[in-house]
Amino acid sequence: MSSYITLNRPDLPGIVGLLNHRPDTGKVLCELAEILLRSDHGLPRGEREWIASYVSYLNQCHFCHTSHGAAASAHAGKEVTMIDEIEKGPESKAISDKLRALLVIAGQVQKLGNCVTEEAIEKAREAGAGDDDIHDTVLIAAAFCMYNRYVDGLHTWAPAEREAYKEEGRQMAFEGYMRNFK
Repeated sequence: MSSYITLNRPDLPGIVGLLNHRPDTGKVLCELAEILLRSDHGLPRGEREWIASYVSYLNQCHFCHTSHGAAASAHAGKEVTMIDEIEKGPESKAISDKLRALLVIAGQVQKLGNCVTEEAIEKAREAGAGDDDIHDTVLIAAAFCMYNRYVDGLHTWAPAEREAYKEEGRQMAFEGYMRNFK
């Protein structure tokens, strides 16, 4: 499988090849990911990655789902098999009630922004989510719909095996998203 466009580095998978191809847009997209996924304000980093991975799973974007699932696993100190739990979404027994409620909102955003219901917001608040948690969940979900469409819309390749994402997930979790633009 090859990308729909000729990339500078066709050996780089998923969004990595696209970021390398257009560093001007790549840097901005990485800055956004850095802010959304590595903020120390509000939601823990691992939960932010969980939301990104879950939305990517709903969008059937294998590269983003698996790489961000690997980052969530790295934050949790777990193996990449934890991605099985991410795929369960709000049905996962491994997450807090608060994250479960936020995943409902993220799933609604993934369908369409105006699918977010007052009921889902109220349930998130009852589970302990504040305005910033809800804000960041909606923004992460919306941004990952964009990232997913970028990756899959240009038909980039992605390794099939989850284990292949372990190191990338560790780097995203602990070195950040700007590491290629320093």
